Amino acid sequence: MTQKRKWTGVVLATAMVAGLLAGCGGNNNAGNGGTNNGATNGNNTAAEGNNAASEDLTPLTLSYYSEDVNPNWANMQDAVGKAITAKTGITLDAEFAVGDPVQKSALIATSGDYPDLIAAKNSINKFVDAGAVIDLTELIDKHAPNIKKLYGEEMNRLRYSNDDKSIYVIPTNAGVDQTYFTAGGGFELQHRVVKELGFPTIRTVKDYENAIKQYLAKHPKDENGNPNIGLTLNADDWHMYISVTNPAFLATGGSDDGEYFIDIDTQEVTYHFRRPEEKEYFRWLNHMNAEGLLDPESFVQKYDQYKAKVASGRVLGLIDQEWDYADGEKALKAEGKFDQGYGHYPVTLTEEFKDASFQPTGFLSGYGVAISSTNPDPVRAIKFLDYLASDEGQVLVNWGIEGEHYKVENGKRVIPAEVNDRKINDAANFQKESGIGQYNQIGPHYGDGVKDPSGNYYTTNFPEQIVASYNDVEKEVLAAYKATTWKDLFPKEEEFKVKPWGAAWNIPVPGDSEITILDEKLKSITWKRIPEAILAKPADFDKVWDAYMKEIEAADVEKAEDLRQELVQQRVELWSGK
Repeated sequence: MTQKRKWTGVVLATAMVAGLLAGCGGNNNAGNGGTNNGATNGNNTAAEGNNAASEDLTPLTLSYYSEDVNPNWANMQDAVGKAITAKTGITLDAEFAVGDPVQKSALIATSGDYPDLIAAKNSINKFVDAGAVIDLTELIDKHAPNIKKLYGEEMNRLRYSNDDKSIYVIPTNAGVDQTYFTAGGGFELQHRVVKELGFPTIRTVKDYENAIKQYLAKHPKDENGNPNIGLTLNADDWHMYISVTNPAFLATGGSDDGEYFIDIDTQEVTYHFRRPEEKEYFRWLNHMNAEGLLDPESFVQKYDQYKAKVASGRVLGLIDQEWDYADGEKALKAEGKFDQGYGHYPVTLTEEFKDASFQPTGFLSGYGVAISSTNPDPVRAIKFLDYLASDEGQVLVNWGIEGEHYKVENGKRVIPAEVNDRKINDAANFQKESGIGQYNQIGPHYGDGVKDPSGNYYTTNFPEQIVASYNDVEKEVLAAYKATTWKDLFPKEEEFKVKPWGAAWNIPVPGDSEITILDEKLKSITWKRIPEAILAKPADFDKVWDAYMKEIEAADVEKAEDLRQELVQQRVELWSGK
């Protein structure tokens, strides 16, 4: 008889917050497996994990809560989900956050009615403080050889804090030994724009602006007589971070530390909007608006309207992450309008800055999946996660079922052309059916660029496969810029120092810290003042900006900076192994 536990979720009406942005980064390499699970034909497995998982296959349903949304979840009835259940006996009864996940997590944490597995991201502190999650150290040591193997020397980064060295979370937000091959951000331009203009240099905001302006002058309307749009922004709730405010630090040499800029040498923390160079970035957006190159609906359109606008093919430029606008671009590709897809360019305010998207952070722990204190069988739960960490499990979740989603030729795993076409051009349906892309965010995983014992990559996101996913128009544009992938256009990792704190957005905030309250106050002010500054008359920009600076100073921005700096320094100490 199947065991099943239920818990009461609370659905809220507000939208997701920005703390989710990093975890939403496109997980292009997630894959799936099936009954074969890559156990033969050169796909080595971790025997320890398989034996552990097969000790008890009694059907067990575990409730699972995640702060991330997952519109393609198929209740583990996809090919990979069925294979995982066959190997572990476990099925997940999953609920994904609707509305504001931080508020929802807070309500769950105080309710005493906990899901069995919890992926709380930035709210894990609430569950730790409530005693809702257990220390996994002993469970990992006794029952999870694959997890220990996977994390290896990074195990010290799983510790919660300097005062509490417990392991509450199995990190899922980043792969171990990750190499980032994909540039999914930057400033985007439609391929038809750069093609018609003879592939101009796109390096600064002025270059970007000129390309849009020149193309619009030649083609003010599309083939149906509808006006083309120079640049549109996605400012609907938490998307404000992704498309409006985060680009300000990326365009001025900063890397992603949430709402703060951190000096790599001194670890001094600054609320990033207080940097003078970012003021000039927003002045440029103000100029784009005054020139009629910025979509006047940028700050009133809803997310669905934004994606529909992208899908119409009328938008020449975006400043966004690919995962945020991908649905719209996929619609264009499905119609064969490949020249209206987008390339990624490392645009900065001036040439004195370098886009730091690829500044190395080292392995990022911080959040992932936790086992609740009311879980009916923590040993089965950790063995389930350990199976996902095994070589067999990793092949399964990343590649899929041999003979169905991939084949092995001369010892190498290969994705057939028709499967690859569906992954790219029918992504949502393919994911629902196959499960590829669903399970790396549930369990531990290796990063892109890591090879298994057979010499194959664990993930499907490696240069050769990335190139194979490009259409002919993308390849033409990249070749014109003497590049093979979009990442080739961006500054390389070795051009930057490694951030010893990882990423500030990844650092848990203690439940009794004032930071949460201060950050919310600052966010409310910023989300009001930034659009106001962008849409103001150019002559009024400085006046609006000065008022904004005074308002955040009155809201204790300096105290927020000091408190965040303490957390950064504590993280550096924790991760240094002292």
